[in-house]
Amino acid sequence: MKKEIKKSILFVAMMVTMIASATDIPSLKANIEVKKTTVSFVTVKKGQRLVIKDANGIILYKEKIKVSGNYAKEFDLTSLPIGDYVFELEKELEIQIIPFKVSLEGVEFIKEKQESFFKPFVRFKDNQILLSRLSVDNKPLNVEIYYNSEDGLSERELIYSETIENKKVIERIYTLLKEKKGNYKIVLTLDGREFSDSLSI
Repeated sequence: MKKEIKKSILFVAMMVTMIASATDIPSLKANIEVKKTTVSFVTVKKGQRLVIKDANGIILYKEKIKVSGNYAKEFDLTSLPIGDYVFELEKELEIQIIPFKVSLEGVEFIKEKQESFFKPFVRFKDNQILLSRLSVDNKPLNVEIYYNSEDGLSERELIYSETIENKKVIERIYTLLKEKKGNYKIVLTLDGREFSDSLSI
């Protein structure tokens, strides 16, 4: 029990540190004459993912970061149709969102709408699912846990669901029956985004 409390304190401390670093706004520079926009970050890590999405959430570009440290790349965003878009840098527990608009005049970054989105964090311990999230936005988190039998012949069954609202710090432990062997999947829905993970016991 003490070990779990220590882990929870460590998680909260880590998330507070991430919020402090969330003010690390990426460098954005547009030169309309050469139709190039330079996007740079100073805190990327290998394995993180950078994407460009349109207003419907469709991914138009994606890239896996290959080297930790500083990142800078030029994009010709003027080739995109007129409309609203976002850059998203997806880290382990955080997504940095950088909105921009393409118009006849060129590319405009909407700096006042830049934000950091903290993802739910899931761990498994024996027959337990441990869920944590620091919710700076107070948006509701929908949790669903599904089960299907060990042989995989049965259909996936929803065995638990809840919506967590108005919680700054979310910490949940879901205990699964040890004798109910099979495959479990936890699906988390937050602000139109879906995250999932699986385990077998």
